[in-house]
Amino acid sequence: MDDVKSKSGWQPVSTLSREEVIARSEAVLARPARKVEDREDIFRINVLALDWDIGVRVYEPQPASDITRGADGKKVGIFLLHGGAGDYKSMERFALLFAEKFGFKVVTMTFPGRLYLDDPSRDWPGDTINSDGAVRTPIWLAGEYVTPDQYELVRDTSKRMKYGTRTSARAKPGTRFYDRMSSWPMAFEEGMKEACRRHFPEGEFSIYVHGHSTGGPYVSMLSQRVPNIAGVIAIENSTFGYINERKHQWGGHVGRIEGYKPVAEKTAEAWKDPFNDLYIRTWRDLARYRGSEALGQEGPNALMRLPWLMEEILDAWEVARKRPQFKAEYMVTHNIVSALEQAARAAALRLKLSPDETEKLVARYTGLTREVKGGKPVPPFLFVISKDSRDHSPQVYEDVIIPMFNAMSPTPRTAVTRFMAGVHTYTKPEEGLPFGIAPAAAQYYHDAIVGGFFAV
Repeated sequence: MDDVKSKSGWQPVSTLSREEVIARSEAVLARPARKVEDREDIFRINVLALDWDIGVRVYEPQPASDITRGADGKKVGIFLLHGGAGDYKSMERFALLFAEKFGFKVVTMTFPGRLYLDDPSRDWPGDTINSDGAVRTPIWLAGEYVTPDQYELVRDTSKRMKYGTRTSARAKPGTRFYDRMSSWPMAFEEGMKEACRRHFPEGEFSIYVHGHSTGGPYVSMLSQRVPNIAGVIAIENSTFGYINERKHQWGGHVGRIEGYKPVAEKTAEAWKDPFNDLYIRTWRDLARYRGSEALGQEGPNALMRLPWLMEEILDAWEVARKRPQFKAEYMVTHNIVSALEQAARAAALRLKLSPDETEKLVARYTGLTREVKGGKPVPPFLFVISKDSRDHSPQVYEDVIIPMFNAMSPTPRTAVTRFMAGVHTYTKPEEGLPFGIAPAAAQYYHDAIVGGFFAV
């Protein structure tokens, strides 16, 4: 892995032992907590002739004048995106570590449509798939709902090895659901940019962005579209869609868990989901991570307690289903260019755009999956990966991710540190780590920010 020395001398390391991770976590948790003002901000934007309600949570140390400053002398702003399962509540624990323990201002944003606007708790009721066949669907605008007549259910077994049977709600042409599904990528981009404008004014703040898992390609895209984003704090953070596509096609991340040799393994096929498919998550999405994590932590004997393991998964789902648990983001995260083009053309048709305007919109959509050339350079990425991550192994960084970053022009600063503890959900508790590896990661990123890693 790259060990890159910053101008001020702060240098990332390639690994942190479990003992070091525990020691750093204990030190962070022992720090006094600063007073933090915590508030919700829901704002409305108009994108592609549709209104969208965007929800963020703001954590601002008090007094605001004492917000910690980075190596460049500006206040530190942290912008966090959740992963494919969640909303801004999923990121609260990580946000409070940055705000309370290190004095950074933090904004956590929910993907468009994911916030349950009908209840102040923001907890979604019921399950994602109901006994009558209806499924949970987004709320992109307060008071607007997707009804069952706007979609058909599709069940896909082509990725059963990893996902089990996947259930999707396929939006029907001519419905408002279809219009939303063709237009949300632009609302996502504009919502993130507006959140940064509202809470991290240029000239006052430098912003450090993080997107857990699915959120990673979106903050990667955002990193060149907001002038004062200074770097990506990439813990278990997928990157640009075209790199993420290559990562998943590489096919080595599951088979290279220490001590495990699969009987057979093939390179993953490219994703082909159409833009109007909303993937409905179930307990299976917990199982696909819990299985590989148990393998890494317990070895093959984990299979000998399969009933117990399934009980853990189903119990966890009782809690997890309060979060949104639906997903439309694959066309960006997995670089499904055909779906992006189809979505752009559907939006253009609704808006009655000219041929030239249509092609410009298509280019904007398909450009969401890769770096912008000729504009603001890609800022530094500081990767942290956990010991038992399913999709983020050291090998995939060595073989795929870092070489693809090195091929960019100009080449951004990158470094990868592996924590020898933790799993993909980096706040998940384990022995000696009541908040997972998150406290140690927060300390690591604090040191990098104030130590000058991101100062280029």
